[in-house]
Amino acid sequence: MNLFQRYIAYLRDNPERYWFKRKAYGWGWTPARWQGWLVVAIFILFLGANGLLLAPRDEPSARDMIWFFIRIGVAAVALIGICYRTGEKPRWQWGLPPDSKSGGK
Repeated sequence: MNLFQRYIAYLRDNPERYWFKRKAYGWGWTPARWQGWLVVAIFILFLGANGLLLAPRDEPSARDMIWFFIRIGVAAVALIGICYRTGEKPRWQWGLPPDSKSGGK
């Protein structure tokens, strides 16, 4: 079984029905269920809409830029909070866990 197939098996081995599972490499999460993908899609759409708010202006003011970055920061904190609440507890990981049914070797 190649690495991609093992990674998909790792994501599907989800008896706790987490929306987000730990990334195989590094620290963080990856969407594991449709709810997680929906949260990520909403986050990306929000970032795009936030950018479009500045698009019609020739030169945004300092106040516009401050609010632009505040909205991005709040959205990022909300995304991390949702991932933390609905996902596996984060920890550093380098490779698939050896005890997973997906064959972590």
